[in-house]
Amino acid sequence: MIVRKPPRPWELFFIMRGSIVPQIWPQMLVVALISAAVTLLETRGFMHVPPIAALPFSLIGVALSIFSAFRNTASYDRWWEARKILGAMVIDARGLSRQALAYLAAEPAAARRLALYAIAFCDVVRCHLRDEPADEQALHHLDRAERAALAAVRHGPNHLLLKMSRLVGQALEKAEISAQMAQTLEERISALSADLTAAERIKQTPLPFAYSLLLHRTAYLFCFLLPFGLADSMGLWTPVIAVIVSYTFFGLDVLGDELVAPFGTTSNSLPMMAICRTIEINILEDLGEIDLPQAPKPVDFVLS
Repeated sequence: MIVRKPPRPWELFFIMRGSIVPQIWPQMLVVALISAAVTLLETRGFMHVPPIAALPFSLIGVALSIFSAFRNTASYDRWWEARKILGAMVIDARGLSRQALAYLAAEPAAARRLALYAIAFCDVVRCHLRDEPADEQALHHLDRAERAALAAVRHGPNHLLLKMSRLVGQALEKAEISAQMAQTLEERISALSADLTAAERIKQTPLPFAYSLLLHRTAYLFCFLLPFGLADSMGLWTPVIAVIVSYTFFGLDVLGDELVAPFGTTSNSLPMMAICRTIEINILEDLGEIDLPQAPKPVDFVLS
């Protein structure tokens, strides 16, 4: 996620980090070359481009703007819902750790294990949602047997949820906690399961492909044909106007693609690593640890 102060007016045209220009410059270059070629051939008399009335381009441009706005709104809604889900996961992980340490005081080893499982769960969810194998950060608080068991299952987060419930069940069998407290802890574990399921719903249910394909095709056709409609009236200004228009439409197109996948690894994806490190720091502090991980900081204005 891009984290930076609002740029000053004179910086607006020079900022690249956090901009979508690095992703769309090839398309803009193609539009610029087409515009330059059409303008050159038209002004030198080598080719006469039949003028196209402004009305068709205006109608297509308005329709494209409206549909792009709808798509980007839907994409942002997915991004924002995903952020709320991760926020709920932070609340539930902290709550589970706090309740375990407070009410499993008679069995401190089990309370600590449950708190460390909460840390590992959040990191394993991060890897799961990004279709990556569990990395060292996710496995750091698990012992060798737990790492092997996690590697042997297809759904790591669900496996950790089961281990949490078993810990609570064992504590209940030993009469170390009351049935009411066991139910409270299990509700926290169920809340983590609900957070995971909600995140999986967003990841596994993308926007309809046909809708996105329609916008992609229309944007490309509009921007590539635009120089032919501008050459007769704009003359040498054709490349400038065409590139500015293509920047807008291609930029909205790419931005929608990034927002629609909030758990990805692009600059505009959610900072899942930073969220997981925040959870880890908070829970380790509750455990009385002194050697804590470094608080996450943006690298080159990107918080990952």
